[in-house]
This record gives sequence, C-alpha cells and structure tokens, in this order.
Amino acid sequence: MPKHRMHLLVCGGTGCKSSDSDLLARDLRNELERQDLTGEVQVVMTGCFGFCEQGPILKVLPENTFYVRVTPDDVQEIVAEHVIKGRPVERLLYVDPETHKKVSDSKGMEFYKKQIRIVLRNCGFINPENIEEAIARDAYAALGKVLTEMTPQETIEVIKKSGLRGRGGGGFPTGLKWEITAKSVADQKYVVCNADEGDPGAFMDRSVLEGDPHTVIEAMAINGYCTGASKGLVYIRAEYPLAIQRLKHALNQAREYGLLGEDIMGTGFNFDIEIRYGAGAFVCGEETALIHSMEGHRGEPTFKPPFPSESGYLGKPTNVNNVETYANVPPIILKGAEWFSSIGTEKSKGTKVFALAGKVNNVGLVEVPMGTTLREVIFEVGGGIKGGKKFKAVQTGGPSGGCLTEKHLDLHIDYDNLLSAGSMMGSGGMIVMDEDDCMVSVARYYLEFTVEESCGKCSPCRIGNKRLFELLDKITKGNGTMEDLDRLRNLSEVIRDTSLCGLGQTAPNPVLSTLNNFYDEYVEHVTEHKCRASKCRDLMTYWILAENCVGCTACARVCPVGAISGERKEVHHIDKSICIKCGACMEKCKFNAIFVS
Repeated sequence: MPKHRMHLLVCGGTGCKSSDSDLLARDLRNELERQDLTGEVQVVMTGCFGFCEQGPILKVLPENTFYVRVTPDDVQEIVAEHVIKGRPVERLLYVDPETHKKVSDSKGMEFYKKQIRIVLRNCGFINPENIEEAIARDAYAALGKVLTEMTPQETIEVIKKSGLRGRGGGGFPTGLKWEITAKSVADQKYVVCNADEGDPGAFMDRSVLEGDPHTVIEAMAINGYCTGASKGLVYIRAEYPLAIQRLKHALNQAREYGLLGEDIMGTGFNFDIEIRYGAGAFVCGEETALIHSMEGHRGEPTFKPPFPSESGYLGKPTNVNNVETYANVPPIILKGAEWFSSIGTEKSKGTKVFALAGKVNNVGLVEVPMGTTLREVIFEVGGGIKGGKKFKAVQTGGPSGGCLTEKHLDLHIDYDNLLSAGSMMGSGGMIVMDEDDCMVSVARYYLEFTVEESCGKCSPCRIGNKRLFELLDKITKGNGTMEDLDRLRNLSEVIRDTSLCGLGQTAPNPVLSTLNNFYDEYVEHVTEHKCRASKCRDLMTYWILAENCVGCTACARVCPVGAISGERKEVHHIDKSICIKCGACMEKCKFNAIFVS
C-alpha cells in the first residue's frame, strides 16, 4: 500500500454533512484523480472535529492546517494552491474573534487550547468506518489486555480506582456498578449502552458513535467480561441515522475480525451486541424506563430497588452505562487508574464532554477537565458572547438542570459544585444566554418540554408539572400575581421531593434556579406587566418612531391584521388594540423606525 504524503481530513459529522461535507469529500477525490494525485494524497471522511460553528471543516496533515467553512466550490483552489504548490489558502483559515488574526494550526486556537480529548480522542482523526484505522489508534488493545492479562475483578478494581463516574447524569461510580452486576448470580446477564440522548441541543453521544464507534463496542465487551455478561444491547434513538449506520458497520467489522462473537481473541470469551431503537422519549434516558422500552413495553420508570444490576432486562442482572462513560474505559485500562484520576477534581475525575450552544461565539462539542470553570468554558473555549452582548445565564444539565448566573462563572465544574449551585451536570448540555433572553420565558420553555416528555406514571410529574407550566404561562401573559410566585416555589419543591424518577425530580430545577437568581424579572412580569428582554409577546408593545419614519408604507403592506395606518411619505401609526405583535413590521422596516417595549 503506498504511503501518502498528505491526508485531507473532512469532517463527516451530522452537522457538517448537512452542509455538504460529503460532497466536498467527493469533489476532492475527483479533483485529485483528475490531477493524478490519488497515490500521493488521501481524502479521509472523519467524525466530528467539535468546532461546529466553523463547519464544514477540512484539516490537512501533516502540517495540521485547519480550514473552516469549506464548500465544494473551494476544492479546485485547495488542490491547486495547497496540495500542489504547498501554499495555504488564506481566505479559508480561521480568524480569531479577539485578535482578528488568522490561525492556521488548530493547536493555536482558543477553542482547543484547554481541551483534553479522551472521549473524543479519535473523533475528527480516523475514518470511523475503517476498523484498521481504529486499531492503529489502539482500538481493542484494552480488550486484549484484560482478556489475556487481567481477571474480571482486577479490571473492575482499575475502574474503581480511576474514579470514573457515570456521565449520563447521575454520576454513580462506574466500577461499583460493574461490581454489583458481577456479584449478581444468574444464568444470563446483559450489558446495555444508553445512547438515548434526549436533552435539547445535546449531541455528545451521537458524535462519539459517529466518530469512534469501536471504542464503545470495545468497552461494552470489557464490561461483559467483568460482569459475566455475554450479550450487549445498544439502545439508540431512531432519529440518529448516521450514528446507527456507522455503529452497524463497526459491529460487522468487529465480528469479521474476531473481536465480537464466539471465542474472542481465542480466549474462550463470548460476547455479541444487538441494536435496539428508541422513539425519542426523554424519559427513556432513565435506565428502568429504557429497559422497559427495550422489552417492548411502555417506557415508564419503576421504583428502585431492585436496581437493574440485580434485576433488569428480562428480569436478569443488567449493567447500564451511557456512551461517554464507555468511551473512557479503554484509555483507563491502557494508561492506568492513576493517570485518569490525576485529571479533574477530588470527587469528579477525568474530563467531561459538553455540547456548548446558545449565544456563544464558538458553538460546538468541547471536552475539558473536571474542575474547569464556567468562565473558562464560555469565554475562552467558547470565545465569549455573540455580538458583544452581556452574559446573562448558562443552563447546564439540559431541561433537568438550572440557570446559573454571572456570580457562578468562577464555579469549578464538577458533580457536587453544580448541584450545590442549584443545577446539575446532566449528560452535558450547556446553553448560554445573553441580555436579550427572558428567564421567565426560559423556565416556561423547559417546563413545556418536560410536560410533553412526562410518561404520566406518577401524579407529581404528570399533574404537578402541568400546573407549573400553567402558572408560568399565566405570568408570561401578564396575568400573574405575587401569590402565583409563592405557588411556583411551593409546587416545585413538592414535585422535586415526591416524583418517581429523575425526570420529575429535576423538572422544577429551571423554575427554582430562575426564581432564586432572577426573582426581580418574575416580579416585573407580575407587577409591571413588563418583559425587559421583550420576549413575552403578550407583554410587548410596538411603536413607530416618528423622526425615523419616512412613510414608505412597507410596514403597513406586511401587517397581517391591518394595524398600521398612514399615507405615503407621512408618519405611520400602529393601532395597539388590534396589533398581534408578530414582528413582521419591524423585520420589514429599513429605517429603524419601529421598536418594541
């Protein structure tokens, strides 16, 4: 096989593929063939690079040139200038928003400087559909080590000593969970991978399965060896077609190479994996609801104990971990518990992957050591707030988390610190908000989501969250009272303390955290019927600024209810009694004559 002098790595994650990165890769191959360079230069479709804001991304090795927002139209110039002449295409380089300087090497970008990529170590580097590239990056070496050099209990001890905790939200010690399952006695045991990622805006697990599926397969096999399970199940939502496709391909390759199935590596160990599909129910992220869904039943949680480690899938001992948890296992086995536990904080070891989204410059997938501050993630890795706006809040933990404020920016991110601040780690969603966001409206948005996603089994969640949503809806429409604010808090605390599963127990977090940190906004909505961020439509009033209005009639022509009157070249007026506050007039006006208060 010829040794290529250059590799063109094209991001093949869902985000970049939706922006035609697959066409970019195709056109690069065609142009290289036209230039008779296919023997010298190889195009590799990888997983997600993480820097989603700048996609589609093309990285050129060995010099590590990082091109952003590349399109198929750029192909001929890239080949002619960079591949043939060795000159980087300057216009496609990343521009630092602070220094306004072009950066050619990703190592010099603030987005990557503070990241330590353990879970994402191969994403954006290997072709996820080529098992040989994965093996070249030590895939299945950890499985070989435990099968030939370590006993199941020795392996469990390494995971326990590493301090790895579940990355799906609960943070339960992974090694302890494995040990409980191992000690359970049964004729059949199961290993489950929870890939049912339900938080709005979260895409950590999806990206790992798209970019490095073999690391999850290998970790599940190690889990099976440790717990005495011969069967594995990956529960993944059906709306992840690319992750499913690559996982299926990886499973077939692993079987062909003797890394799954009967007598793995000639050691007598048998283990295989099946895929089960979810319909996108948020509650099925909870392990007992997930198990019921896999069994063909309604996805509802059950009381614990017994825990799945004792009685889970089909009543058999079942170990459930999520994708990110599994992705940490192979490097821990290869590099040791001490290496992993040296990263992070005293009670939260290793790194955490976050889907950084919202009003932040560098939207993307980031992996930082536990103990990194919110300020570092948002203002250094994330590049600060878009448009120079003022930071207002950050929601961690998705719908189950809380909104943290400027006073929390120097909080060191770990399980305990986030809980004490009124939020939680969750699976890793991190949504940044600026001065234009209304926190009452934000709480209403998350409650609407959890009401929709409740399985309805327990009344605190089924009825209580519906009542919470109704109170928030009433307040955002200007009909709330001060007594409603007391009801919000009291009802939130009851739901938190009495719900059956984590969905109901954490659903009030957005309400309680915004009440605690933004109580003045709630009071404004109630007493002044005012939304300072102008997000609550019923509290908004549209006005025409006389000195800016030129009488062009553009606003009147687009008003769907005829609320705007005025002759051509005369100042127009809005009839507030019939205005439906749709914003069409403001969008159409070119003279900044329309404003909202």
